[in-house]
Amino acid sequence: MSGEVGSRPGRLVRQLTSLDAEFLAIEDDRNHAHVSGLAVLDPSGAPEGALHLADLRNLVEERIHLLPPFRWRLEEVPFGLDHPWWVEDEEFDLSFHIRELALPPPGDNRQLATQVERIFSRPLDRTKPLWEMYLIQGVHGDRTAVLSKIHHAVVDGVSGAEILGILFDLDPTGRVIPEQGPPIATSRNPGSIGLLGKGATALPGRIVRGVKSVPSTVMNAVDLPPVRGIPGVRSLGVATERLRRTIGRRGEEAGLQRAGLQAPRTILNERISGHRHFSFGTLSLPEVKAVKDAYGVKVNDVVVALSAGAIRQFLLANDGLPDEPMVAMVPVSVRGEEDHGTFGNQVSAMMAALPTDVPDAVERLMCAHAEMEVAKQHHATQSDDFIARATGLVPPVLFSAAARMAAGIGASSHFHPHFNVIVSNVPGPPVPLYMAGARLESHYPASVIMDGVGLNITVLSYLDRLDVGIVGDRELATNFDLLVEAMQDELDELIRRADPRTP
Repeated sequence: MSGEVGSRPGRLVRQLTSLDAEFLAIEDDRNHAHVSGLAVLDPSGAPEGALHLADLRNLVEERIHLLPPFRWRLEEVPFGLDHPWWVEDEEFDLSFHIRELALPPPGDNRQLATQVERIFSRPLDRTKPLWEMYLIQGVHGDRTAVLSKIHHAVVDGVSGAEILGILFDLDPTGRVIPEQGPPIATSRNPGSIGLLGKGATALPGRIVRGVKSVPSTVMNAVDLPPVRGIPGVRSLGVATERLRRTIGRRGEEAGLQRAGLQAPRTILNERISGHRHFSFGTLSLPEVKAVKDAYGVKVNDVVVALSAGAIRQFLLANDGLPDEPMVAMVPVSVRGEEDHGTFGNQVSAMMAALPTDVPDAVERLMCAHAEMEVAKQHHATQSDDFIARATGLVPPVLFSAAARMAAGIGASSHFHPHFNVIVSNVPGPPVPLYMAGARLESHYPASVIMDGVGLNITVLSYLDRLDVGIVGDRELATNFDLLVEAMQDELDELIRRADPRTP
């Protein structure tokens, strides 16, 4: 599937949005903006009782026409005058993107996590389509793993799930794959000079749109992560929320409480290294739902409470628990049904206080429930494209510098962090899935950390389980594995308190 060396330039597919481009702009030799998923598979039901590299490559090759981002590479606009474009890579080589390795015996979870850490800590090659896939043999219990890695500029959580839906089947025998339709009309890549002209032509319109969005963006300035930690922003937030109330915007009480959120500095909120630590584990979804029902809350409230309790234990073990509640950024998809198959990023975010300062597990759960209700009320006062419009205010030529400056503010000891951690709960399929006949047993997510935010907890539901993937900066602490264990401890305690008969 490789094109001829020196073949004509690929066709333009589409330009990256400002939000897509932000994930490129934050990258350097320490900050990486790709996301991963570790699929653990039982290959006993595959045609040869094993999953081979050729099987995985054949699977992707027969479906790649349904996965257009797998053939997109970046084309930069000279001098950064405009955001980059996706172009068809006419020298696409599938063998470059899909690789194989094996764990030494016994292939236990720590060995598997170590391999994930090594792969996840490496940046993607920007001269190629921004994805990789690794077939990992020798996983304990006669299992096989597949680690996927794709840049966040290409997908958000929902569009990433769409890609999984294409690669996995509902039946071990597979399915009939629709044939490739007629090619979509796209423009010829005009080359560097042509893209420079496009950028210069688009600049006046971009300025006009930016000026029009300034009033609403300033009104919501306190909600922008890059400015949350700057002194004086909290006062600005209170003032703008009073203005919202004066002009009749809904959610006034919630807004005033949002403006009061201020993330304390912890050991997790420093400049990160280029090295990652990955921990993973599984929680029982029926047990989480039992807690939800017993206390009259939502599944996401339980996930937030478990995360808060685990972070509390982790920071106590590292002598770094702040007296104030920490602040979590909770990603929110704003992708509608009409956006199916469009890829890219259509996300917003909620800021929520984590009750890490509350010592009792049940009280912590109820605080998390109340806090998430307030966060959702406040989020409802914002337009779905608020973050996209805000990032669009920055001229593309200044984009990288602005993104890195914002990250530097979050990691600087002179300012409060934008937020302390990222906590995400992603709904997954409730039915069994198969890859080339191998049954999916677990799918552990791994997501982004950055300067000032050295911990990401992402939970993905599958069947009757919640698969937990935790990414931390390995230079900030050595005991991130404690977090998965602590989440289970928290769940056990809530189950016990809900039913005193539970041993």
